Amino acid sequence: MTEKKLNGTVIVTYRCNARCTMCNRYKAPSRPEEEISIETIRKLPKMYFTNITGGEPFIRTDLKEVVRELFRKSDRIVISTNGFFTDRIVDLCREFPDVGIRISIEGLEETNNEIRGLPDGYKRGYETLKTLVEMGMKDVGFGMTVQDRNARDLVPLYRISDEMGMEFATAALHNSFYFVEAGNIIHDRPMVAQNFENLVNELLASKSPKKWFRAYFNHGLINYIYGQKRLLPCDMSFDTFFIDPYGDVMPCNGTKDKEVMGNLNTQTWDELWNSQAAEAVRLKVRCCDRQCWMIGSVSPAMHKYIWVPAWWVIRHKAKFWTKKKYSMYENRVVRDYRDGKISREELDACSTCDICEVVNDGLSERSRELLKEKSGEEIVNADIAGQMVR
Repeated sequence: MTEKKLNGTVIVTYRCNARCTMCNRYKAPSRPEEEISIETIRKLPKMYFTNITGGEPFIRTDLKEVVRELFRKSDRIVISTNGFFTDRIVDLCREFPDVGIRISIEGLEETNNEIRGLPDGYKRGYETLKTLVEMGMKDVGFGMTVQDRNARDLVPLYRISDEMGMEFATAALHNSFYFVEAGNIIHDRPMVAQNFENLVNELLASKSPKKWFRAYFNHGLINYIYGQKRLLPCDMSFDTFFIDPYGDVMPCNGTKDKEVMGNLNTQTWDELWNSQAAEAVRLKVRCCDRQCWMIGSVSPAMHKYIWVPAWWVIRHKAKFWTKKKYSMYENRVVRDYRDGKISREELDACSTCDICEVVNDGLSERSRELLKEKSGEEIVNADIAGQMVR
């Protein structure tokens, strides 16, 4: 019998050199000596897709060894990065030309640098992508988290990626322990939704079936920012998993608190995946009310329930042939808000935003000990400075 392959995300570090306004992970870094080891990575199951993320993955000086091991496990690997460590990214891609790279760029230059808090961040990210394309890398692109501050840059940034022949991934604000954030919320939903509508129509107008399905994903983001039930079932922890820097296996990165199925440092994969703790987490997933719409959970669902997005694509491509375009007002909640049938306060109550909440950062006790003497920013700055003089 063919072994079932899973969809996995490996969070190799919680250290991050960016200062993103929508994510406080940089304030809560992991200790390097505690971060997931090659020995633990060898215990991971077979995967059809693996995302390597952080923190900032390229802070790890042994990332090439991590990728080398994961390529023995996975059919495809994509690394999410802020693009700051250009030399390391280029060096890794020379050895692994089949790896995918997604560089987070949050808008055009001024907007991006304001949101991500990296000096010259847009230029460095853009130049890194350009260098990778010139090297012949096929699987590179932008990743953008859309919010009030950058929504108007959504289509212009997509057009830049399209002209360069790059991928373009989108997300919206989320709250969870992973982001060490509970106060993210979109205030001007109609404005943000309008920009998503514009992007959906750009994607549907393309000749790429892949982009047509991305249009469906962005349609789902409009549904999400209005606080509605997600368009597809969530099967996280059933055929998809995350593993954090401490070896804890989790269903996803969208939960309010860290939900642990087991620890791969101390267990085999089969023991962990079939444990009572894992089953308890799966029960929680079935009752989860967070309605996340992130690519990590949606992409597997789109493949599993392919007829749902496929029918949406067929209907909306047919509209294009009759000169009709996609409208955000196809979503009843968008119409109800426009027509005053639902208030902003009611929509806010549907979101996961809770500015009074104390966020569980998911750190180990040893990692948290470091924060008693120095801030997360100071710890990571010293760490990177030390790497540069070695």
